[in-house]
Amino acid sequence: MEYCLDINNLTKNYPNFTLNNVSIQIPKGTIMGFIGENGAGKTTTIKSILNMVNIDSGTIFFNGHDITNSATSKDREEIGVVLDECCFHDALRVKDINLIMKNIYKNWDSTIFHSYIDQFHIPTNKTVKQFSKGNKMKLNLAVALSHHPKLLILDEATSGLDPVIRSQILDVFLDFIQDEEHTILLSSHITTDLEKICDYITFIQDGQIVFSQTKDDVLERYGIVHCTNKEAGQFSPSFVINQLTNAFNTSILINDKHAFLRQYPSAMVEDVTLEQIMLFYSGGKQSC
Repeated sequence: MEYCLDINNLTKNYPNFTLNNVSIQIPKGTIMGFIGENGAGKTTTIKSILNMVNIDSGTIFFNGHDITNSATSKDREEIGVVLDECCFHDALRVKDINLIMKNIYKNWDSTIFHSYIDQFHIPTNKTVKQFSKGNKMKLNLAVALSHHPKLLILDEATSGLDPVIRSQILDVFLDFIQDEEHTILLSSHITTDLEKICDYITFIQDGQIVFSQTKDDVLERYGIVHCTNKEAGQFSPSFVINQLTNAFNTSILINDKHAFLRQYPSAMVEDVTLEQIMLFYSGGKQSC
C-alpha cells in the first residue's frame, strides 16, 4: 500500500503535555478522520506535519519525501491547509487574495479559485472583516483547493457552517479524492460528517493514539451494552472499555462485539457512533 502521509513515533514534549509516539499512515486517495477531545494532541500533530513546531523525535514522510522538521517548496505547494482560524488580513477582498496567492504558489489556478468562490457564494464586494465565520472558513477552503494540492489538511473546516453548506463541502472532498492521487486528513468534532465520508479514523487521547484503522472496522468492532447495574458485573473485563452508570442502569462500551456475543449470546448489543466512542473513552465527560 502506498501512503500519502506516513508518520512514525512522532514525539513532541511540552511542559504540561506530551505527544507520545504517534504513528499514522494515510493511504493515497483516502480520507482520514482525526478525532479526539480538545487538548488531545490533534493540533500539535497537524502543526508537526506542517513544520510549525519542531518535533523531538520520530519521522514524517509525505509522498515518500522526508519532511521531518523541514519541507521543500514543492512539498509545501502540494499540501493545502485549512486551520480553524482565518489567516487573511481583515482589509483584503477576494480579488486581493487571488493576486497575493498568484505570487506565492507556482501552481495557483485563478479559474479554479473563482469557481469555488462562486460555488460557495462568497461575497466578492466585501472585505474579510465583514465576512461571517462560515464565509471565512469557505474562503480558506477555496484557497487551499486552488493550488492543486495532493494532500489537504483540514482542522475543523466544517465548523460554523450550516448543514446545507457542510453537505456541499463534503461533496467537494469526495470529488477531490476521486482520482486516487489526492488525500485528506480531516480533524473535526462533527463526527457525523466523518462517518459519512471517511475511509479511516484515527482517535487520539492524551497525546497517544487509541486506534487508527478503517472506519468500517471501528464501527464494526465496538458496541454498547445497556443493562442493569447488577448485570454489569457479570461481563469479562477484557471486553469492557468503559462504563457509564446511573442510579438505574449501566451502559458499557465493549471491544470486539462479535466475540462478546459469542460468550454472552443473550446480551443486547447496540451499534455505536464515533461520538459515543469518544464519550466513553473520556469517562462520560461532555466531548466538544
